[in-house]
Amino acid sequence: MIEPVPVSPSAAKAAYVELDASAVRHNASVFRSLVGASALGFVLKGNAYGHGFERMLPLVHPEAAWLYVISPWDAVAIRAFEAKTQAPARRLLVTGAMSGEEAAELSRQQVEMTLADPSWHATAMHLRARGLRARVHVFLDSGLGREGFREAEVADLLDLLERNQDVLEPVGALSHFSNTEDVTEQSYAREQMAAFERGCARLSEHFPQVRWMRHFAASAATLVLPDARYDAVRVGISLYGLWPSAETKVSMRVVLGAGTGVKLLPVMSVRCESQSVKWLEEGSYIGYGCTYRCDQRTRVAVLPVGYFDGYPRLVSGKAHVLVHGQRCRVLGRVMMNHLVVDVTQVRDGAETLTATLLGRDGAESVTAEMLADWAQTISYEVVTGFGAHLRRVVTSP
Repeated sequence: MIEPVPVSPSAAKAAYVELDASAVRHNASVFRSLVGASALGFVLKGNAYGHGFERMLPLVHPEAAWLYVISPWDAVAIRAFEAKTQAPARRLLVTGAMSGEEAAELSRQQVEMTLADPSWHATAMHLRARGLRARVHVFLDSGLGREGFREAEVADLLDLLERNQDVLEPVGALSHFSNTEDVTEQSYAREQMAAFERGCARLSEHFPQVRWMRHFAASAATLVLPDARYDAVRVGISLYGLWPSAETKVSMRVVLGAGTGVKLLPVMSVRCESQSVKWLEEGSYIGYGCTYRCDQRTRVAVLPVGYFDGYPRLVSGKAHVLVHGQRCRVLGRVMMNHLVVDVTQVRDGAETLTATLLGRDGAESVTAEMLADWAQTISYEVVTGFGAHLRRVVTSP
């Protein structure tokens, strides 16, 4: 097991993140049943989508054939975890940028890399000087306009691979969809697939000896575009129990047919013990800018959590938390390190209360989608926003 990140004793009353191990297993099984012969890959980028890389790795590793990361050093950490726990080595792909020295270390660690731009000429020289060889997956920009070689640039890609065959071993090709989660019709996605397949055909024609592994589908495409699953899928946000979008849910019902569907279970909950609980008289103001005025005598809980910790400031005056299964309004502005909530209706005279900022408490829940709606953003930003400094606790082992 990876050693937990040390938590300062002063953080005892801070917000903390609960991770439901049974939800991870459930979500992994959902995708295992969907993808058939395609290899099942999971994405651990962005501190495991804010859930905590070190805590999530032992939960995700047994469920995956592939693991995808952005940071080269996350891949090195996975190899260290495998060595320490004697876990079977997974195929790892780093999809982000890297220096020549990082590419050399990944080569030593038998980690595969993404070749996405002409800078790999210099990286190849770095590898050659050290007597190393890299297994690479070429990134074809099929229409996202981010990293990768556009269709008009495939000749440059072929030249790069040809000139550096001694140190670059091509093993796969990948791309990324632009808007599968934003729409319920997938005409642009199919255009991207056609461009990807044309690129793959040119690669196969030029390097017929390579058994090209093709991978394209992230969460949304894995759910709604079966043809895009190719040889492997890389599931990100939905591994953590979140739908890419409301449109994806609608599209999924169409794909599976009326009366069927996929159930995903959120992995993350965020809770916080109150710093104090007190009564404020009618007419009292709460928060910076005097943005809330009590219209009656009000019992409030002060929570030591704020936008520094990842609770969005834009939910001020709109959000609620849960205390003993009851919705309790957020009063006034969300502060850097504090939140004030109305607990007048909570029939508990305890001096300390525990609030659920994200997750379920009794019959009620606050979802990432709800927080995202209040904050005028997306659930991805909500969950990745909760700080790495917050304590992570695994439940339902």
